[in-house]
Amino acid sequence: MNINWKVRIKNPIFWAEVAVSVFAPILAYLGWSFSDLTTWGKLGTLLVQAASNPVVVVSVLVSLWNTINDPTTAGLGDSKNAMHYKTPKKS
Repeated sequence: MNINWKVRIKNPIFWAEVAVSVFAPILAYLGWSFSDLTTWGKLGTLLVQAASNPVVVVSVLVSLWNTINDPTTAGLGDSKNAMHYKTPKKS
């Protein structure tokens, strides 16, 4: 699987997608919302509950997979053109 990680890491949209990919399944499964995360202790509790539940862990992994995979290319990696990018392509 060839992925241009250097460019993805530089893209703030990628990091927003990763954050949503991790927290959305956790919050949905446990019935929490972002407004429930008012202290570091609550965030820690949420993460411990999520890590101890196989369904949540698998949901997070699938969500991350969907974030990393580029659906506009065949296969599991980036296109040959995308592998040569030095910065995220402007649309």
